[in-house]
Amino acid sequence: MSDLAPLKDLLVEPKHIVITTHHKPDGDAMGSSLGLFNYLSQKGHHVHVITPTDYPFFLQWLPNNPEVIIFTEKPEESTELVAKADIIFCLDFNALSRINELGELVREAKGKKVMIDHHLDPEGFDDFRHWSINACATAQLIYDFITTVMGENHLINKDVATCLYTGIMTDSGSFRFPTTTAEVHHIIADLIQHGAENSKIHQLVYDNFGENRLRFLGHCLLNKLEVFPEYNSAIIVIHKEELEKFEITTGDTEGIVNYALSINGIRLAALIIERADKVKLSLRSTGDFPANEICKKYFNGGGHRNAAGGASDDPVDVVREKFNAILPEYKALLIQ
Repeated sequence: MSDLAPLKDLLVEPKHIVITTHHKPDGDAMGSSLGLFNYLSQKGHHVHVITPTDYPFFLQWLPNNPEVIIFTEKPEESTELVAKADIIFCLDFNALSRINELGELVREAKGKKVMIDHHLDPEGFDDFRHWSINACATAQLIYDFITTVMGENHLINKDVATCLYTGIMTDSGSFRFPTTTAEVHHIIADLIQHGAENSKIHQLVYDNFGENRLRFLGHCLLNKLEVFPEYNSAIIVIHKEELEKFEITTGDTEGIVNYALSINGIRLAALIIERADKVKLSLRSTGDFPANEICKKYFNGGGHRNAAGGASDDPVDVVREKFNAILPEYKALLIQ
């Protein structure tokens, strides 16, 4: 954590503020961004949320979602807003490469950069930092920023509570990951007291998919799942033709890797998807197995110990073979 007292002083008077988050934002990214948006708007700041790309349909019900600007759809407006911002909040990422073309715009901008994040190895582009790898979600750190740093728990209204609850719920795996501490549950209780409707939020996030996504999930589990019992591992490999066949849209593949991990005895699961520009990997693991190490060492990525991602320019079948070839190196950890 850096000294945030000067930032607190900056926020006394209305400022032009941009909030941005990572490529293909997830529940924590959008929950954090819109929660902070609502809080800062209450204080009289001129606030804009700019995402590098689009994001899933099942997050577009979040309070103030219509205010979000998608960079790829409005690049000129986004560029102008970043350039004139007094403060730029960078949420749920710690390297500017994670926001694509926005990265260099943020780097060159004159405004103060504030990083609020819970991932390993920050790049160091920020002027202020509210960061902890022990937080289960960036939304948890936004809650702490509002209540502890700013001392303004009273400004957590229903909209803020709803957004932050969504971020914490999604990044904690519905409160089942090891990072879900007693403190997290106390925060959740406070958010519910401030108006977050927990059962409604869960339904809107997890029971809000299209028919194609459900049929695609069935296809993945029936036809694409491979299990390697000798390594306690499982893999699902998706080709771009399959994405086209099932008319898959942003967010439809989210969470599929967890089905592979749910198999009894599996310690490492991988979802490998052939996208238009790159092959993307999502790894999930249990216990102390370092999924992030594999992504960082072999697939130009990183993340958390039990949830990590990466990418490759190689053909999808080459990536599959590379992943399979890595398993013997980690056999001792996988079968212990």
